[in-house]
Order: sequence, then structure tokens, then C-alpha cells
Amino acid sequence: MHSHSIDQWTHDHVFLGDAHTRNERRTWIVVGLTAVMMVGEIIAGWLSGSMALLADGWHMATHAAALGIAGLAYLLARRQARNARFSFGTGKFGDLAAFSSAIILAMVAIQVAWESIDRLLHPVPIAYSEAIAIAALGLVVNLTSAWLLRDDHDHHHHGHAHGHDHDHHDHDHHHHHHHDNNLRAAYVHVLADAATSILAIGALLVAMYANWVWADPLVGIIGSLVIASWAYGLIRAAGAVLLDVSADEHLETTIRERIESEGDRVTDLHLWQVGPGHRAAVISLVSDQPLPPAAYKHRLAGLRGLSHITVEVQLCPDHAHAH
Repeated sequence: MHSHSIDQWTHDHVFLGDAHTRNERRTWIVVGLTAVMMVGEIIAGWLSGSMALLADGWHMATHAAALGIAGLAYLLARRQARNARFSFGTGKFGDLAAFSSAIILAMVAIQVAWESIDRLLHPVPIAYSEAIAIAALGLVVNLTSAWLLRDDHDHHHHGHAHGHDHDHHDHDHHHHHHHDNNLRAAYVHVLADAATSILAIGALLVAMYANWVWADPLVGIIGSLVIASWAYGLIRAAGAVLLDVSADEHLETTIRERIESEGDRVTDLHLWQVGPGHRAAVISLVSDQPLPPAAYKHRLAGLRGLSHITVEVQLCPDHAHAH
């Protein structure tokens, strides 16, 4: 077979999300914002001798690190997208980053809970006006960051199988399967910070005017539980992708329905995510009258998000024996 005829059968394995470049750019802007805020708080805390400022500065550092992981995942996934060593492309870099990020988030939740319990047991005097000002400044930065990251989180752009037609009838389903977990992790980090800032401002105001010193650490414990539940959700979502959990039952059913006609039967079907909005499928089938694999691939044309298909066809054993 000539090399030019082989070329038409080869294809790339670039399974990056549709909004990869836009998400990458936004993530780096948020990393910059968070880093500037972090450095500013640490310097101001050091110069003024404020423990509250220093503590919040180092707290911001953990979020800056997690956001940096998200940014690096986008960068590496894009740069290595055509590296043949990655059998199914680099689409899962984001899920690996999201999983790591979620573990950092869980550690932040434990730290906040620990500090809050310690404050409940051993109350310390709080410089209320200074602490409220820090929380308000942090909230502005976090809300700006959340606004920058929110667009693609709320309005998903679904991946399409390369070279296929759009088939809206089969695909207005389970949109959450096309989440970019990396962007979601970055979004959850700034959201967690914003939530703790809002809770802190409320608690500090109550403590200041009602003299309920316990309000601040109590709200800290509530905040840590909220962050922990978000972290758990992220670990489950990203872990499922990393472990190739088949979560799109609708697409699986559609594939079986389209393949199983004219006596053809699916004997084995593996469906897994290889990137945001991209699925790969390995299908084994038996048939009384086997067609070339290309014929079965054609039956699946237009399935949105089905980006890589491998088909194995066997002659039905009973039929072969009869012959």
C-alpha cells in the first residue's frame, strides 16, 4: 500500500475542549490576580504586624497554587496535543489537575476547620475593622475571578466528533458530561474563597456589634464543610474520568441501537472520556453477514462527542459452522 493512501486513513488524537484556548487565557488572568492579592496581603501583613493579613495572604497562596496547576494543565495539554506518546491525546491533563486541585481544596477545608475549632476553644481578640477590610478586598478579587471563569462553566460548548454532521436529535442529553473539570476546579477555588469571605464579613459584623466572639469561628466551621463538599464533588467527577468510568448511558444506548440492525449484535462495548466533550469507543460485534468496519462507523456518524471509534467485526460462530 502506498504511503499517500495510508495517510488518508490516519488521524490525529487531539481531544482538547472546544474552549481550551479561551479557558487557558482566563485561568492565567485569574492566577495573576490571585498572586498580586496574595503578595500584597503578605507584604502589608508583614509591615503592619497584622496576623490576620498574613494568614489570609498564605491562604490565598494555596488557591494561587491550585489555579497555577489548572493553568499549567491547559498549557501542557496544548503543547503536547500531537505527541504520539499519549495514546489517546492529552485531553485528560485537565482532569488530573482538577483531581490534584480538589485534594488541595480538601486540605484547605481541614485547615479552616482546625483553626476555627481552635478559636472556639481559645478565643483571641480580633481587630474587626481591619479584618472586615481584608475580607471585603478578598471578596472583590474572588468575585472578579469567578466572573472571568463563569462563562464557560454556565454555557457549555459541546465537543463534536471530527468530520461528522450535527445530530441534534440524539444529543440534547446529559450536557453535564461535557464539563471541563479543570475549569470547574479553578471556578470552585475562587467560589470557595468568595464564600468564606462573605461568611467572614457577616460573622465579623455580628461579633463586632453583638459582641458574639464565637460567631466568627462557628461560621469558619460551616465554611469548611461547604468547601469539603465541593472538594468531594470534584474528586468524584475528575476521578471518574481518570479511571475511565463510562458515565454516558444515553450515548451507549444510542450506539447499540444504531449498530444492532440487520442481525448484527454488539458483544462488547467500551465507552470512555478522552477529553472535555470527547468520547472514545471500542466496539466488538458479531454478524451473520459481516460488513467492513467502515460501514459500522458510518452508522455512528453525527454522534456528537464521539471522537474516536474502533470496530472489531466477527462472523457469527453458528453461521460459520453451518458453512
